[in-house]
Amino acid sequence: MTTPQFPPFRIGQGYDVHAFGEGDHVMLGGIRVAHSCGVLAHSDGDVILHALCDAMLGALALGDIGVHFPPTDMRWKGADSAHLLAHCNGLLRERGWQVGNTDITVICERPKVGPHALAMRERIAGVLGIALDCVSVKATTSEKLGFTGRSEGIAAQASVLLVAL
Repeated sequence: MTTPQFPPFRIGQGYDVHAFGEGDHVMLGGIRVAHSCGVLAHSDGDVILHALCDAMLGALALGDIGVHFPPTDMRWKGADSAHLLAHCNGLLRERGWQVGNTDITVICERPKVGPHALAMRERIAGVLGIALDCVSVKATTSEKLGFTGRSEGIAAQASVLLVAL
């Protein structure tokens, strides 16, 4: 009997959402983006990085960010989500994996993501130690439908392909 060989790749997907609250900016992709509100969150509320962390963890069946960074743990109060992403990246690498590429979509009416997308891609690529062309960040509106359409909050979806080191 032979040992089964696992494919040299894994796929994960993640989703995150935060309601808008008081503030003058939102964190998106590790970048501070001026906005008429902030988000209600335990950490800095970066929906892009939270969705990406969940996609990475999910690809290896390691749970979600709530398991690794519970909102009941005060160590994560106001935390920079880039630190969470770096930690998740370390978990992947310890297990012999790295992010091959990621595709991220932000869902909101405002703030506009386009003017900041390159900076977000650069930040994410830097934290993950991958090439810029392996990180896609784009946005869409929900055509004024639902909570994002009513500008009550912001959401993000992330897909990730992990490749064996």
